[in-house]
Amino acid sequence: MRWADSGNRMHRRFCPACGVHLFSEAESRPHLIFVRAGTLDDPSMIRPAATIWTIKAPPWACIDTSLPTFEGQPPPVA
Repeated sequence: MRWADSGNRMHRRFCPACGVHLFSEAESRPHLIFVRAGTLDDPSMIRPAATIWTIKAPPWACIDTSLPTFEGQPPPVA
């Protein structure tokens, strides 16, 4: 368990064999499970919809300016 910047409690799930971070769950949104895109066999099957947490991006980060950007966590989608 970890506290997010929003104050929500986050739970992370890891691969028992290699330890890579696979999923995240926020207690405030128990109906959602966040899958780490880099863990997918075919990451081309999904497309980014926004860039979040830009305030924490390193100076060398390449941010796609054609997507909506948020300095922190975006508001929930209805």
